[in-house]
Amino acid sequence: MKKDDTTIILAPLQGFTDVTYRNVFSDHFSGVDEAVAPFISTMGQMRLKPSRIKDVNPENNKKLFVVPQILGNIPKDFIFLADHLYEMGIKKINWNLGCPHSKIAKKKRGSGLLMYPDEIDAFLDTVVPKISNTLSVKLRLGRKSKNEIFKVLYVLDKYPLDEIILHPRTGRQMYEGTSDHDAFEKALHCSRHPLTYNGDIIDLDSFHAVQKKFPHIQRFMIGRGLLSNPFLAEDIKKIIINKNKIELLKDFHDDLFAGYQKIFSGPAHLTGRMKGFWNYLGPSFKQSKKPLKNILKADSIAKYRDMVTKIFNADPEFIK
Repeated sequence: MKKDDTTIILAPLQGFTDVTYRNVFSDHFSGVDEAVAPFISTMGQMRLKPSRIKDVNPENNKKLFVVPQILGNIPKDFIFLADHLYEMGIKKINWNLGCPHSKIAKKKRGSGLLMYPDEIDAFLDTVVPKISNTLSVKLRLGRKSKNEIFKVLYVLDKYPLDEIILHPRTGRQMYEGTSDHDAFEKALHCSRHPLTYNGDIIDLDSFHAVQKKFPHIQRFMIGRGLLSNPFLAEDIKKIIINKNKIELLKDFHDDLFAGYQKIFSGPAHLTGRMKGFWNYLGPSFKQSKKPLKNILKADSIAKYRDMVTKIFNADPEFIK
């Protein structure tokens, strides 16, 4: 595969990869070709959540192509939301059949629906003819068993889909253990749709391992790997970085902080959001254990800024 054929997709991570993050990321890093936005839940009674719609509004997402993701299992609610998005100019949407969290799964949403292929079939049979958007599906191997996917793939083969994005774990596994490459390979041979690989691409070595195992896969979704190393897509595509990485990261951080400062009303909300990113980014610095601990303990904006300045000014080496 030529490197130019590789497409990198930013994964949907709730509380992280929102429009602010996506736009600031695109200002400072390259190599990411598109993103799937964190899911929008259907609400029923013809209702919409304005903040989630604003997050995927094309007017706010001019720096990176974004596909909205819908979480829901009621056809009429899904159709209502899909139609609203289409009227906004959104031609492609994604159906979330992968969310692993038990509170969602218990309601037969996300990965919780994977145990019920007949219900998936009935849902798509109603939805697909009535929406103008094209549709992709993001899913896992199953809710409880990795064998659940094969009945689901049989159902999905009946419908026109843009792609299937597969994270080769079960919902019950959450993010424990390792991605099951053998199961992904079996799924690859059981679907007529193009598959996009998602799961455990955290550095160049893990990307190359997946690429070697699946040489015909061209599309890769990465979430946690890009949060911990924003240069990963550039590394994969061999894009030359001429500036100092620490300076680039500091500029990115400062712009991200400024972006969220415009949104969050209280200092605790602001620092809380930023600390979430440091849980991923911090371990990518050498000798980061103590400085990271101080960042996460900071109880005011002033202390947070001071601790962040120290980690950047200590001339650390970004090791990923």
